[in-house]
Amino acid sequence: MIDGKVDISKFEDEVKPIDIKYYLIKYARYWPLYLTCIFIALVGVFLFHRYSVEEYEVRGSILIKQKNTPEVRILDRSNIFSGGQNLENDILLLTSKNLAEEAISKLHLDVSYFAYTTIKEVELYDKSPIRVEVVRDGPQFETGAIFLTKVSDNEFVLSREEKGFFDFLNVKADGPVDDEILNKTFRFGELISSSRSSFSVEEIKPMRVGDKLYFIIHSPSNIIDRYARSIAVRPINSYGTVLQVSMVTKVVEKGRDYVNALMESYIDYDLKEKNRISENTLKFIDDQMRILEDSLKMVERVMLNFKVENKLLDVNSEFGGVLSNMQRLEEMIQNIEFELSYYKSLQQYLMTKGNDYTDIVAPSVVGVNDAFLNGLIRTLVEASLERRKLLVLVNENHPKVKEVDEEISKLRENVFENINNLVANTENRRDEARKKLDKSDAEFSRLPQTESDYTNIFRQYRLRENLYNYLLEKRAEAGIAKASNISDNSVLDYARMGNLIFPQKPKNYGMAIGLGFFIPLLFLLGYHYFNNKIMDQIQLKNAIRIPLLGTIGLSNKETNMLVAEHPKSMVAESFRSLRSALFYIASDKKCKKILITSSVSGEGKTFVSLNLAAAMALSGKKTCILGLDLRKPKIADYVGLDSKTGLSNYLVNKAEKEDVILETKYENLFMVPSGPIPPNPAELLLKDKMVELLEHLESEFEIVIMDTPPIGLVSETMDLLRFSDVNLYIVRQNYTHKKYLLMINDLYANDQIGNIYAVFNGLKAGGDIYDFGGYNYGYGYNYSYLRKNKYTGNYYEMEDKKPPSQWLDKLLSRFRT
Repeated sequence: MIDGKVDISKFEDEVKPIDIKYYLIKYARYWPLYLTCIFIALVGVFLFHRYSVEEYEVRGSILIKQKNTPEVRILDRSNIFSGGQNLENDILLLTSKNLAEEAISKLHLDVSYFAYTTIKEVELYDKSPIRVEVVRDGPQFETGAIFLTKVSDNEFVLSREEKGFFDFLNVKADGPVDDEILNKTFRFGELISSSRSSFSVEEIKPMRVGDKLYFIIHSPSNIIDRYARSIAVRPINSYGTVLQVSMVTKVVEKGRDYVNALMESYIDYDLKEKNRISENTLKFIDDQMRILEDSLKMVERVMLNFKVENKLLDVNSEFGGVLSNMQRLEEMIQNIEFELSYYKSLQQYLMTKGNDYTDIVAPSVVGVNDAFLNGLIRTLVEASLERRKLLVLVNENHPKVKEVDEEISKLRENVFENINNLVANTENRRDEARKKLDKSDAEFSRLPQTESDYTNIFRQYRLRENLYNYLLEKRAEAGIAKASNISDNSVLDYARMGNLIFPQKPKNYGMAIGLGFFIPLLFLLGYHYFNNKIMDQIQLKNAIRIPLLGTIGLSNKETNMLVAEHPKSMVAESFRSLRSALFYIASDKKCKKILITSSVSGEGKTFVSLNLAAAMALSGKKTCILGLDLRKPKIADYVGLDSKTGLSNYLVNKAEKEDVILETKYENLFMVPSGPIPPNPAELLLKDKMVELLEHLESEFEIVIMDTPPIGLVSETMDLLRFSDVNLYIVRQNYTHKKYLLMINDLYANDQIGNIYAVFNGLKAGGDIYDFGGYNYGYGYNYSYLRKNKYTGNYYEMEDKKPPSQWLDKLLSRFRT
């Protein structure tokens, strides 16, 4: 303490940690707002779920087996050490429109059935009591929703539903409807035909009269495109060859059936491509057999006629040895010629074809047992099949097609080189066999003419018969191979159940709770951040440099003389706390002059002046209130005194000191009213008579309360500061702007004002909690409990409590800061 003064400012300059409790209390009091927003958000999410159509994901998996043969890995050196398989072509095939068309043809997906409901779209699918059979050969366009109402046991009416306000969210509002068939009565099973429609309706489950539903007929191209785009295919992992086939659907059964049908169509497509080889082989053998059958029948007739004409019965017994040898050689030559014919036809086929070799006949099928050639041909055919699959999805300029074309080109060169060698070797074998046959012919020519002629005919017959039997055997083998053919791929897991992916109810409810809490919290944070008014004691301490001496609660009484008329109120007690703090400041003064000012009008200077003076008077101190606000004099009216004669009259020499010092109805309380409003209030207050009046008051009273104009608006308050012992600067909650405090901070920092303290006025209670976090440094303290609660007991008068009927004020008090 220096000269009776306490330097409280040093406490204010200390760095104080962030008071977490303050912020928790500040924003926790808004819990009704949080609960209200969370409740609204939860109701909104519930309604969203109630009126949203669920979407499910159905999944199946298919195993893609290894197709590359050893020949491919030998020819493609980049794949020698790799066992992996490129699944991109299979993925593209599963998402192609051709395969989608195959799958849709197995299911009844060209018509969608819906229950009649005003809540949300409910598709019936296989639970539909009717089935619409569309005549695709007749005129048919995609329709919008056609409503069917059963009107009797065997009759129904088709109509169109009028669009409602919310139908823009519903499938019912889409697509045109054939007006020619509307509002007419039809019988179940009857063909409904018009210029735009052709279909019939069958009742497959019993319906009651009056039952209503609606259906939509889809065009084939649109539904194929829609389902092809709805399929998602991806490898389950990067090491295996299992593909997961999935789609998002509103009906689990419908999506499950389509995914399963699509996987089965993929298996059928693969098997169909494999069967092309067997089908081409059978076609080749049948062509050869038709030619050979005619020749065999002709030789058989010639041999029979020759035997009848020459009366021959058995020639083989006499010339069997020579004949058997000649037959064996002829069969060998025939087989060699057959092989040579196959090689040359294969050679010609490879020369004329481009890059599609799927129609080629494998050597093993026609009896040519060359293992290496068989492997090359099989690899070439598989590469051609792979190219056909790619061309279903992309054009010939695609990089994948180019890559397959290069592989086919390498295989073709290897096949050509192998065939050229085989043709040369086969021609040499044929020439050797012919030489042996010529030698046998020379030996056979020595036989009698009749037997010789018969033997020649018989040789031709046996040759054709053996070749025909050989082709029959190969045809049976090719048929068995085709029948036993299976796909390289297989369905690993069929789609069975669906996973709900929209709406995600737990996630949405969690987001509703989070948004319901954080949106109002962010709004409050933004509001408090951009709000420039002083809202609580912590903000005041952070914004002002002068010490905070005390806080004054907000009064709900009708009178401004609160301390005098309601001495037991809580607000009156806060003035007593302020009075106690002032006793310790300038305690050496016989008469303590207290100046009260603020930044702007309306912050409660006069209210604080009156009640502080009343508190001083109640303590036995002879107190005088000096109304120095000559511009807007109000103080006399609040006390009930006549303000016609006052300070302004005295300063212009129209009244004496004794005339302007008036006694109030309250004990020990006197007042010097402002008087009439003068034209020059600032100049009047600078006169020597003002000093004389203060000296007189100092000799007569123990306390002089000086009610002055706002320091931020007028200049005379700065001049009056030299007369005061203690200066009180009034700050009002939710009224005083932070920018108003800049001037008082600057004056205090530059030592232009001394012995000045802040008083926080009009503080609103925020409930039964510790309202004003932090601590007050100096002789004053915070009067924190501004509402009655279990801690206040009966220390304050009951009139402070608001009437129970004011429920709105009670609710709003929860949101006060």
